[in-house]
Amino acid sequence: MIEVQELYKYYGEKRALGPVEASIEKGEVIGLLGLNGAGKTTTLRILACDLLPTSGTVTVGGCDVVKQPDEVRAKVGYLPDRPPLYDEMSVREFLVYAARLRRVARGDVQRKVDRALEQTELGRVRNQLIATLSHGYRQRVGIAQAIVHEPELVVLDEPISGLDPAQIVEMRRLVRSLRGERTVVVSSHILGEISETCDRILVIRDGRIVAAGTESELVAREQGQRVDVLVRGADAQERASALIAEVDPEAKIEPLPSAEPEVVAFRVVTSGDRRAELSRALVGAGLDLVGLSRSARDLESVFLELSTDLERAGGDPDERDDAEGAAPAPGERSEVAVQEET
Repeated sequence: MIEVQELYKYYGEKRALGPVEASIEKGEVIGLLGLNGAGKTTTLRILACDLLPTSGTVTVGGCDVVKQPDEVRAKVGYLPDRPPLYDEMSVREFLVYAARLRRVARGDVQRKVDRALEQTELGRVRNQLIATLSHGYRQRVGIAQAIVHEPELVVLDEPISGLDPAQIVEMRRLVRSLRGERTVVVSSHILGEISETCDRILVIRDGRIVAAGTESELVAREQGQRVDVLVRGADAQERASALIAEVDPEAKIEPLPSAEPEVVAFRVVTSGDRRAELSRALVGAGLDLVGLSRSARDLESVFLELSTDLERAGGDPDERDDAEGAAPAPGERSEVAVQEET
């Protein structure tokens, strides 16, 4: 669906992005994870054909973002970090307007608007002015305008920014509902959002993709798989340690505090995902397995290790408040539009 080769973006002499190489399959939900200033927004704007690359090639559905921008835009739905909404319009009016801008056939506009309203659960506010909506509902309208023309690719820049915990859960469910039918690329610096929502993660640092894979793959590659184990039984610590060594001779065992006097807790670091083998071995030996789960801090630890070398002096120009590359507000023209006109 998406192929990126030797992609670079410069602002003057400053490199904001590159070199970037990536391949994304149709139907995947991909998380672009990085600290503020790492290059996430620049990457997404190039994918959305809102910003021209300095060099390299990017194709979306076989269409080149530089040579075939109109074809790419027809395939892409884009939600920038600041949704381009018109407060004086009702939700339905705005989505009709967005559909017509995307050249949806006149006879299909109402059907596609109704479907977008249903997918984003905006039905009960469809006739309400956008200016009166909460931040959570405004984000939903932003996603609705991105999918109203039923694009092949949906690009979402920080879709949960500013949402409360309940709204985050709802937004996560909404993004997951797009899986399979469309390819989705989501950017965030929030670990839980990427972990809960995406099939694969691309970690970006200083304008480069420094790691790619599922959460388990990233964790195993960077520091091994960490599993927290709680067992109960006579000589539980010694017996469990011996069993773990049989499953993985290279495993490391770190004791953990336990809230229950009769329960022994420890963390096991293995070279791969050995949870099934560990549970079978412990239960088969007659130990009471009280708990076995992957350590909740795995992805956070990996993310910090992969991200701490970020050059903070400049950062990504389009992720600063006074950014020269910031996404255009309604009525303004993007860099691509200006260059096409000239």
